[in-house]
Amino acid sequence: MIYRNPEDEVVDDAAIKALIDAYGERVTSLPPVAIVIAAYNEAGAIGPVVQELPAEVCGLATAVIVVADGCADSTAAEAAQAGALVADVPVNRGQGAALRLGYRIAREGGAAYIVTTDADGQYNPAEMQRVLAPVVAGEADFVTGSRRLGSQETKDMIRRAGVRFFAGTISVLTGQKISDTTFGLRAMRAEVTGAVQLAQPQYQASELLIGVITHGYKVAEVPATIHRRRVGESKKGQNPLYQLHIPGVNNLFYGARFARVAYGTWWRERQRSKSPSSPSSPSSDSVARANGSGPGSVEASASSAAPGGSLTTDAAKRT
Repeated sequence: MIYRNPEDEVVDDAAIKALIDAYGERVTSLPPVAIVIAAYNEAGAIGPVVQELPAEVCGLATAVIVVADGCADSTAAEAAQAGALVADVPVNRGQGAALRLGYRIAREGGAAYIVTTDADGQYNPAEMQRVLAPVVAGEADFVTGSRRLGSQETKDMIRRAGVRFFAGTISVLTGQKISDTTFGLRAMRAEVTGAVQLAQPQYQASELLIGVITHGYKVAEVPATIHRRRVGESKKGQNPLYQLHIPGVNNLFYGARFARVAYGTWWRERQRSKSPSSPSSPSSDSVARANGSGPGSVEASASSAAPGGSLTTDAAKRT
């Protein structure tokens, strides 16, 4: 993994060292599936979420990795008590940075697959099987759930319009038909997360999705459900007026920032693809045109992405 900000690497290295010191082989020899959760001040929500996660998905054993992102409450302790491997980061950097660390822990700990979900209980853990199955079967490298193909409890018309708008925009920009670009329940081959650049501290959902598509990995969507948050409040769209809860304002801030990341990532990846010195996508020997997953979809072999090293060898280098 290449870090654009050296400070992020220092923070992540320290978090991984503390994680290994706390859990030993539980984190350096992970089972095939790592369920990664980024959490920020989710005390009261994270414990039940972790407890309800399946011990097996698609017949494969799971481990839960929670990255507590500079929490000021008991999120880390609650997640650990529920059975998760907890990376307790002392500074709040954002969901994107927390997920990037979680991906690295999973990848370098030996997990073959990564499933992501949120810390607030909005996603149904029973649907992890549906999301991961195409990846395990070799039908896709990256699968995202879609509320538009499934169901959603929100009646927020601004949010619904935003989901449609950004889905249409990213579909046009990438040539891959996508109906929901921000759904948090996703599954992927672990090595995919090491092959794409992840530089955004926030709004990483679009950065990862665009990066995966432009690197030539096969992307698929499956119907899924998003429920209302039942504990706490959303951290999305925080701004100087956030605490006033003015209708629509937080959504507009969120939309503007999401748009900046989405367009910026697309432009960055477009320039990368034009550069003769840029890292290549999966080679022509390992890429096959896929049918039925939307225009521009391709299937990459599991060996096409850099695995990114191991926690044990990296820890040895740091000592």
